[in-house]
Amino acid sequence: MGICDGRVVIITGAGRGIGRAHALAFAAAGAKVVVNDVGASLAGEGADLSPAQETVNDIIAAGGQAIVNSDDVSDWDGAGNMIKQAVDHFGGLDTLVCNAGIVRDRMLVNMSVDEWDAVMKVHLRGTFCPVRHAIGYWREEHKAGRAREARIVTTSSGAGLFGSVSQANYSSAKAGIAAFTIVAAAELARYDVLANTIAPSARSRMTEEAFADMMKKPDSGFDKMAPENISPLVVWLGSSACTVSGRAFEIAGGELNLCDGWQHGVSFDKGARYEPEEITSVVADLLSTSPAPAAVYGAS
Repeated sequence: MGICDGRVVIITGAGRGIGRAHALAFAAAGAKVVVNDVGASLAGEGADLSPAQETVNDIIAAGGQAIVNSDDVSDWDGAGNMIKQAVDHFGGLDTLVCNAGIVRDRMLVNMSVDEWDAVMKVHLRGTFCPVRHAIGYWREEHKAGRAREARIVTTSSGAGLFGSVSQANYSSAKAGIAAFTIVAAAELARYDVLANTIAPSARSRMTEEAFADMMKKPDSGFDKMAPENISPLVVWLGSSACTVSGRAFEIAGGELNLCDGWQHGVSFDKGARYEPEEITSVVADLLSTSPAPAAVYGAS
């Protein structure tokens, strides 16, 4: 019996890299897996279903159950079809893992509006659309007295939590996903839906070129940046064993960190309206008693 035995799981962007590792891990834990991937390039262009099919073939060869879904996560109707396919084929849906993403890295001074919009579409709209359709299904199941132990796992990033030079679009989208997830957790508890996000650090098409030295596979010993290191956390978050919601987890190799973000910091209350000239000293006092922010990735 695996930790996800019998659960139906959708994983977006599961044809390659971290998403593929998630799919294989969920299947090994007993889940029935919908492998979603349009097979686009790193920049979100083109389509190739062979990576998704290969993932499905590997799951079936190992004795698991899986099917391919080729819908665009950012397309409203396509996302709805993805949920419907899981329900029609496997009889329900228990876990949704939003992993799909692209990058269009550029310094702000050179970034185009198309490069901004493309990243927002895949990451933010591509998280909202599947989640919205999934919770519509779970809400109806709850009303019918068939509440499922539903789980949502979204994918943020260290770039979203701390920022990353040349990735203003990606960082903003990933920060949005983190905020989206804590709102989803607060709103969906009434339907027995738990939602959490992860900020993974692992080798993928997005990281192996941008962070070549960090992501390089070692000649021997533990491969800290192997994508398979991320999946145990995601499988747990997607299982009925998970009882937490609205939290963000950083994970790299064997290092697991519960993020301590979105907290009110040090404050000072004058009890009256400030004069602009007063702000200098108040802010100086606040800064002197507050921890320094985490450094933006890539900042010198």
